[in-house]
Amino acid sequence: MPVNQPLPAPALDQIFLAARTYNGWLDRPVPAETLHRLWALTRMGPTSANCSPARIVFLTSAAAKEKLKPALIESNVAKTMAAPVVAIIGSDQRFHDHLPKLFPHTDAKAWFAGKPELIAATAFRNSALQGAYLIVAARALGLDCGPMSGFDAGLVDRIFFPGTEIKTNFICNIGYGDPAGIFARSPRFSFAEACRIE
Repeated sequence: MPVNQPLPAPALDQIFLAARTYNGWLDRPVPAETLHRLWALTRMGPTSANCSPARIVFLTSAAAKEKLKPALIESNVAKTMAAPVVAIIGSDQRFHDHLPKLFPHTDAKAWFAGKPELIAATAFRNSALQGAYLIVAARALGLDCGPMSGFDAGLVDRIFFPGTEIKTNFICNIGYGDPAGIFARSPRFSFAEACRIE
């Protein structure tokens, strides 16, 4: 398919229009090689100055998911324990240390020196972007997603990112969704309600 051509309708359905947030999961594993493909796509999405602050932990074993369990609110426990993969999307607050490699055209690291508020905002914004790319990439690979809040981020940080400056942004369950657990589609804003052209 030529680049910069509109995707065919079935692809748009798979990624956006017919895709849903899943709360139930089929007992079907996601191979490690699929997670490697998922990252290979996710990492190509744009971030400011290619800063790429997202750090992802893929929980695939029952033991790893059990470690996460105490940090979840009650309504998120069952669906998370049943998910084939749980992705913890974190944001590296030291992302700028890698800018000489990732953005070698100029001294971009200096833009952030001594500016903790800029660092925090940039890390959060761009890791959230990368988390969204992860969802789109997962759907493109035929996977389903269940992104969520509803957890103790500080506890997740202590369990999965100890001794680092990585802060949890959000969690996303990934696998092959069980249609039986889908809620009715919630309303969305129209263009006129959410957008304007100037």
